[in-house]
Formats: sequence, structure tokens, C-alpha cells
Amino acid sequence: MKRILVTGGAGFVGSHLCDRLLNDGHEVISLDNYFTGEKSNIVHLMDNPYFEVIRHDVTMPFFIEVDEIYNLACPASPIHYQYNPIKTVKTSVMGAINMLGLAKRIRAKILQASTSEVYGDPLVHPQTEDYWGHVNPIGTRSCYDEGKRVAETLFVNYHVQNKVRIKIIRIFNTYGPRMHPNDGRVVSNFIVQALKGEDITVYGDGSQTRSFQYVDDLVNGMLKMMATGDEFTGPVNIGNPGEFTILDLAEKVISLTGSKSKIVYRPLPSDDPLQRQPDISLAKEKLGWQPTVRLEAGLKKTIAYFDQLLRKG
Repeated sequence: MKRILVTGGAGFVGSHLCDRLLNDGHEVISLDNYFTGEKSNIVHLMDNPYFEVIRHDVTMPFFIEVDEIYNLACPASPIHYQYNPIKTVKTSVMGAINMLGLAKRIRAKILQASTSEVYGDPLVHPQTEDYWGHVNPIGTRSCYDEGKRVAETLFVNYHVQNKVRIKIIRIFNTYGPRMHPNDGRVVSNFIVQALKGEDITVYGDGSQTRSFQYVDDLVNGMLKMMATGDEFTGPVNIGNPGEFTILDLAEKVISLTGSKSKIVYRPLPSDDPLQRQPDISLAKEKLGWQPTVRLEAGLKKTIAYFDQLLRKG
């Protein structure tokens, strides 16, 4: 049994990670300030004697004794991270400094949940880990993009300078149960609109592409990355290489929900990437990992979750 800290533990991905770590027999501490995380995501774990909940903001120092740290704390949807961009940068940068400082003091292994957004609007397709990215440093999305890029820099420097045992993963678009219904991400947007019978809003002409990974696949990738030897630090892409246009996704959601929703088009937001697809050769080689959940199967589970949520009202 390991003692494991999950920052952002009450979030969409964090709560699934807590589930899995507890099921694997570990003691888990969830750290969250509930800016985007929700207690409803972890309430089913409260009776587990090996689960602990702490309300704390990672921009402030934190002291605890653990074996491993998963640093997931940061709003990840455009609506949330653009709501308070300065706070987003501070969460990414100060959060990384505080968690790396903790890992250094207690000699814990630490994993950084970075993002495919470090590639920006990529000029290389599909994206490999050695691609440096094409990011607007002063755009509306830069608080998140650049915050995560600096966090990666900090992780590498703490590793080189202080011998901290680090792991960096770059997460591509992830979906599944416990997504926030109003978080502005394309999968949750389309499903909620379809279930309500509202128009489905597609930004741009719908030809831009995304690669969607089900949350269980992501959690598997995280655990496999944390289990690798100290010599492999990453970064490594964790995503589903299946590439779909936004219009494909909208039509698939309409079909799976049996909705009568119509597709309407809106202007494309600034700096919105036109292509996004991971090259996961490194993950296959170093982790023995690849996604197993097909888009249709994952969407059915996610639709069932939102359908139940909306019926509760």
C-alpha cells in the first residue's frame, strides 16, 4: 500500500484516478479547492477509511508525508480557465513549485498532468513529444497553454537540479462521466444540448479535428507512467489517436441520443487549434499503453451519465 496525494482530486479526471488508486489498495488523499472540482464526484468514497479529503489551494505551500503525488490541480476547460486567467497561471506555476518543493523534501515521485495545449495550434501533424509547439503567448488561451508549458519547465529543472523523480504526461481531449455539464468542452456541450433538444453549436465550419479519449484509458496511462523507472521522465502523449472532425462528433451524438437537435454554426474562437491528434508511439514503446475504449462505446456511457444528471434536475 502506498500513500498517494492527488491534487485536483475532486475534479473530473482526479476523482476517477482516486477511484482507481483506492481499488488498487492504496491510501489516497484528495486535495482540492473546489473551484471546478465538486464534492459530488468523490462523495461515494467518503466512507472508505483509506480516503482522506483536504480543502486546500495549491498556490499555497502544503506539507504532508506521501509516497507519490499526482499533480492534476488546474481548471482544464476554456470557460473555467479563462474566467480568471491570472489564477489559472498561478495554479499552474505556483502549484507546480509548491508540489515539486514538497516532492523534493519528502523524496516522493511526482507526476505532472500536462496537456496537448502545449502544442498550441500545431504546425506538425500528428503531434510528437519532440515538437516544440506553436503557441500564442498573449492570446485568450495562453493563461492555460503557457502555464502548463512553464510547469513542464519547472518539473524538468527540479529533476536536473534537485534530482526530484518526475513524470510528465501530455493529456489529449478526455471525456466521460463526471464532466461538468457547463464546462464548455465539446463532448459535454453536444451531449447536454442533444439531450435537451437544443440546437447543437458548432464553432467554425466543423472541419477542425480532435482526438477523444475515454477517461478510463487516461487513468490507465497515468498509472503506467508512474510505474516506470526513474530514468524515463517523459513527456509522453496520453491520448486516443482516432481523429474525428467536430461535425463527425456532433452527428454521432445526435444519432446516439436519438435527438431532434439541429446543428448551428458560430464563429471560431481565437487561437482554437484546427488539428489535434497525438502520436502515441512513445507511450506504446515505454509504457506498453494504448487506448482500448472506442468513441461510440465511451459516448454511450457518457450520455447515460448526463441523462441521469439532467433527470435529477
